[in-house]
Amino acid sequence: MPAVAKVVVDVPTQQTNQPYDYAIPAALADQVVPGVRVVVNFGNGSRRVMGMVVELPESADFDGELKPIEEVLDKKPVLDAERLALSRWLADDSYAFWITCIQTMLPGALRTETKLLKNHQQVVVDKGRAQVFAFVVPALTVAQYQAALATVRPNAKGQLALLQALIAGKIAPDGIQVSHLEKKLDVDRTTINKAVTLGWLRAEKREIYRTPYSDLDDRDRTQPLTLTAQQQTAYAAVAAAVTSKTAQTFLLEGVTGSGKTEVYLQLIAQARAAGRTALMLVPEIGLTPQMVGSVKGRFGSDVAVLHSGLGNGERYDEWRRIARGEAHVVVGARSAAFAPLQNIGVLIMDEEHEATYKQEDAPRYHARDVLLWRARYNHAPVVLGSATPSLESRARAEKGVYTQLMMPKRANAQPLPPVHVVDMRQSELDNESGDFSQQLLDALKTRLQKHEQSVLMLNRRGFSSFVMCRECGYVAKCPNCDISLTLHMDTHNLRCHYCGHEEPIPRECPSCHSPKIRYYGTGTEKVEQTLTKLLPDARILRMDVDTTRRKGAHSRLLKQFGNHEADILLGTQMIAKGLDFPDVTLVGVINADTALGLPDFRASERTFQLLTQVSGRAGRADKPGEVYIQTYNPDHYAIQLAQRQDYERFFGYEMHMRHEGGYPPYFFTFRLTVSHEVEDQAAKAAFRLADMLRDQLSDGAVILGPTRGAIARLKRRYYYQIVVKYKREPHLTATLAQMLETTQTSSRSGFQIAFDREPLSFV
Repeated sequence: MPAVAKVVVDVPTQQTNQPYDYAIPAALADQVVPGVRVVVNFGNGSRRVMGMVVELPESADFDGELKPIEEVLDKKPVLDAERLALSRWLADDSYAFWITCIQTMLPGALRTETKLLKNHQQVVVDKGRAQVFAFVVPALTVAQYQAALATVRPNAKGQLALLQALIAGKIAPDGIQVSHLEKKLDVDRTTINKAVTLGWLRAEKREIYRTPYSDLDDRDRTQPLTLTAQQQTAYAAVAAAVTSKTAQTFLLEGVTGSGKTEVYLQLIAQARAAGRTALMLVPEIGLTPQMVGSVKGRFGSDVAVLHSGLGNGERYDEWRRIARGEAHVVVGARSAAFAPLQNIGVLIMDEEHEATYKQEDAPRYHARDVLLWRARYNHAPVVLGSATPSLESRARAEKGVYTQLMMPKRANAQPLPPVHVVDMRQSELDNESGDFSQQLLDALKTRLQKHEQSVLMLNRRGFSSFVMCRECGYVAKCPNCDISLTLHMDTHNLRCHYCGHEEPIPRECPSCHSPKIRYYGTGTEKVEQTLTKLLPDARILRMDVDTTRRKGAHSRLLKQFGNHEADILLGTQMIAKGLDFPDVTLVGVINADTALGLPDFRASERTFQLLTQVSGRAGRADKPGEVYIQTYNPDHYAIQLAQRQDYERFFGYEMHMRHEGGYPPYFFTFRLTVSHEVEDQAAKAAFRLADMLRDQLSDGAVILGPTRGAIARLKRRYYYQIVVKYKREPHLTATLAQMLETTQTSSRSGFQIAFDREPLSFV
């Protein structure tokens, strides 16, 4: 009986959570272990695909003749026992396919592609490539190099220069990169190759990691600060769990500027002192540079960084540094939750309330749930930090599921900045002032005179929201999606932010041919243009999705602002949290009520969190700060309580509203989405699935829909959704699992079905 491996295969049209049995050839017996990627023949033909070995059972479940594993792609497992178990849990928890979860946990460079050769043979190609450079190492003694001088012709200037450098010890004993040697001595590659042939030098190939933020490794290390009383209390509680290896979850609720980051750093130090590793998540790539600077400032090259803003090579090398045990502290965005750390001592999620921690595509996981799972596996505490915790987390703290830690005062003992709410209904706006009230403009001018800095946040990007004809009402819409196109003046085009469709700005209405086609709404580009006219002496930096597309743009813009190369930082929500600049004394919010108009029960919570977070960017050092919030809904409770930065009262009021409406955290929610290129087909499938749910679930479950999606058509597909609200449904998991298995059959007919447990948005 041959040895057997259970393999989860990567076949998009036939995905399943059931692994297949394959025989292990004797020649590969030592290489096939759980967690390695292999190449197998799948199906009736000769299709070669990648698979992941997940188990080595004693016997096969399949009675027929087993196909053999053809190739092993990894010398060592790319998934250890912890993350193999995590991938299985993730598939069950998010109702996703197992192979999809495995691929989510690995860097893109470890994904394969199948190529068809000219002879019609298939090969599976691994994308991962190490960065290798040519090095040379001195191979002789100084006396031998001196003797070699006599053998060199007088006109062989390159060889003479090389020998003299070797005699003078200008080439380190451990060698030098060939390209660097060429520049250092002004010699060519032919001369160096000749030296290798003559035995003067020994040639080697060496890997050099592509390490992001490596320039921060050589800075002087920062020293731990003396903790305030409230910081010390929070630190001591978590540190005790680190020491006792207790999987306890702490909700660290600290006002902006209370010093949560220093608590994080000292907890990481505590874990490292105990010989354990640490994982820290931040919600935005834009926040990563400052947080990486803080963590690397304390721990240097022991820190690895993982986020989607890195190049594939950088992510691959950082992932391998972690897997090889060369980096023990990981900082990153959502995907860093799967970092290949072992023996984790503490897990930290900063700004835990942020929606960016939820993955929007399959597997639709929340990074918080991943951290909680890994905490249980590693017997380590989790710290969820925020000035404005999500209602779900705060409710768990109220019930004792999480341990609540409070830091209600700023670390520098400065008061929170006063917040002024400007009623825009009373403001006299004109074409010149745009969206700026006189109060905010005056405050900006005052900061310019004092040489202090300001932060302006707008809830939109682009130049304006849409293009509309004033004669017939035509609005420029995307041909693929049911949404208007956004104007971008930098590229002089209209762009869809969902599918990427672009088209030129129309000179006349395409419908009625009227020239009265105008731009409506407000975007960051337009605000920047208005500011330039109103404050011609102000230096403005714009930070939004469009100005941060290029690699390293976040870091470059923040560095410029930190170096006082700009007076005003204008941006979207990415500048609302985490940023810490001592000379920022003014924060202004334009269109504060944008989110309040959305048909989403979390709209008030998000507005309160956003306004509280952005208000906290002002007055973080010795200079007092001030905040102006422009709104057309000044009496709304979210804005009123954000003005007072009163989270406790907001929590109580909002929980009452949620209870009355039957929303989370009083109910669990689940969303099922069906799409098809033909609307009628999508609708029929959605109603069939809704009937299936009604048959299987109890009368206590509330099934809403099917209804058309908030954006009914996206990327040429029509969307319908069903929302289930429930408290306890013993048959829900089995019903959804059955639906998941039918997804593959449905997909061949053009259907796509998506499952989302506890969605953060229903829009």
